[in-house]
Formats: sequence, structure tokens, C-alpha cells
Amino acid sequence: MTRTRIERVRAAAGIASLALQQIEDDLRADDVDTEELAAILRELIEDTDPPGGFLSAVAQMVTSAARRAEQIEPDRDGDASCPLHEAAALITDDAGQRLIWAARALHPQGAG
Repeated sequence: MTRTRIERVRAAAGIASLALQQIEDDLRADDVDTEELAAILRELIEDTDPPGGFLSAVAQMVTSAARRAEQIEPDRDGDASCPLHEAAALITDDAGQRLIWAARALHPQGAG
């Protein structure tokens, strides 16, 4: 059963990697202007499906790992779960906020 789960995770991570590569290819296109770049960045943080965008979904996945680690880590000492909770917070609070700032610097939403 664990092998099947790992295989599913590996396949899903591969699909996500391919999707991210496509986004990266689009970001490298010569015809991407500031407005489109800002819109792409906003999609990563403001998409409505899933709520909160791609980064929020990644943070939620890391939070799920942290909650599971809380239940199974030896001595329940937080050696695994605390860094995972911190990583999830950094994704949304730090990385997400920085994407918002970059998008606003490139093209203020609602302008023009």
C-alpha cells in the first residue's frame, strides 16, 4: 500500500513539475510584458480554484504533512512538525506576499 501511495505522489509531483515548467517557459517568452507578468504572478497567489491560489495549495499540503507528523513523530517533540508548519507559513506569508509586491510593482491591479 505504501508503494502505491509513493507512486501516486511521484506521478502527481511529476505532473506538477511539468505544469511549472510550462509556466516557466511562458515567463521566458520574449513577448511577455509587465502587465502579463503581473497577471501570471497573481494567478499563482490569487486563483479562485483552489481558493487562495497555487501557493496556498502548496502551503496547505505542507500543513497536512505537519499535522500528520505531529501524530507520528517520535516523542511528539515537534522535530518534524514544527519545521513543516514554519515552511507552510513561509510559503503563504513570505513567498506569497513577495509575489503580490512584485505584481503590484510591475502593474498595479485595476490601473489603466
